[in-house]
Amino acid sequence: MRVVIVGGGVGGLITALLLHRKGIDCVVFEQGEQLREPGVGINLLPRAVEELDLLGLLGRLDEVGVRTHDLTYAHRLGHEILRRPCGTDAGFALPQISLHRGRLRGMLLRAVRERLGESAVRPGHRLVAFEQDPGGVRAHFADRTEPAHGDVLVAADGIHSTVRAFMFPGEGPPRWNGVMMWRGATDWPVFGTGRSMLVAGGTAAKLVVYPIAAGRTPDTRLTNWAICVLTGRAGDPPPSRQEWSRPADPADLHRHVEHFRISQLDHAALVAATEEAFEFPMCDRDPLPHWSDGRVTLLGDAAHPMFPMGSNGAGQAILDAASLAEQLTRHSDPAEAVLSYQRDRLPATSELVLRNRTGGPEGVIDEVERRAPNGFDRLADVIDPAELDAMVSQYAQLSGGSRGQVNSGQAEA
Repeated sequence: MRVVIVGGGVGGLITALLLHRKGIDCVVFEQGEQLREPGVGINLLPRAVEELDLLGLLGRLDEVGVRTHDLTYAHRLGHEILRRPCGTDAGFALPQISLHRGRLRGMLLRAVRERLGESAVRPGHRLVAFEQDPGGVRAHFADRTEPAHGDVLVAADGIHSTVRAFMFPGEGPPRWNGVMMWRGATDWPVFGTGRSMLVAGGTAAKLVVYPIAAGRTPDTRLTNWAICVLTGRAGDPPPSRQEWSRPADPADLHRHVEHFRISQLDHAALVAATEEAFEFPMCDRDPLPHWSDGRVTLLGDAAHPMFPMGSNGAGQAILDAASLAEQLTRHSDPAEAVLSYQRDRLPATSELVLRNRTGGPEGVIDEVERRAPNGFDRLADVIDPAELDAMVSQYAQLSGGSRGQVNSGQAEA
């Protein structure tokens, strides 16, 4: 069997590694001429880290990332709502890891080339068409005379997926929820445990801060931050194309840091010290009725782009890849394999897309701020802590992030 993968991001590269581990031949076609390392911070929950550990890449993750110790949800005015341990500190068999998206992509790219060969990833290939018949799939690329042939075509080409547009030509642009996100990272003094994550504020105004790599000194970390502010109406057309590398306007950042009052760190100084910041509209797409058409299927953001809540974007792409590799191993008929993959992954990810529209696990902050917009002295006067814990735990169960799910998977492996 030979698999053609369209898209050389995190989803496409991890798919190649997992297919190779199963003994399935594959090649990755990336439209960019240069395999850059864009983006800022992301999180990998233990269930996603498990797949990378099975590939022998946990050590490399530790080299480029930080094992997250604890997560705090807080009111935008600084009052603590919920604090939880993360990863191995919460009893998982594997850690939660925070890291730079670009460095993760670079690490995966090096692993693919080491294990599959230099020609396994081919930049400068922009897909323009594909066709299939009972004998296989042919992918056509701009300025290339010869198509790529395979038994299966996997589209891991992101929220603006060309393959998805062919499959659903009337879908239109991504759906904006009215929130603009500004992001950056810079070397900054340690806060909390040095491995702490802070999420302060809800849908209308949210601040996220966490370390993603070692710093220049033992007392600093490369610290990622994000500010999300409701500036438009949900359902309006996005004000700009969602791209990782669009520069932010410093005037916007200066205005929006005033929404928050945080005692754990000087967030305004952190933002001001960041030399390069980026902006993009927070977008997703409606869940699809199906991802697969014959020998062609979607994966990651091409299949289920979701708002960045609950640390699930890259992680769900990794779980997609693991499922797809398993189904291609189990089924001799490629069309049946990708259909089984769809049955396995589509329902849960569709639910996550919808849950993230209402805040995902961070909806606990929205609920507290709805009841106490000006803060509180005692959380118990606002909401029962058990209610908050149940909201977060239900989301973890849905996303594959509960301890029982991860530890049982580890035992089976």
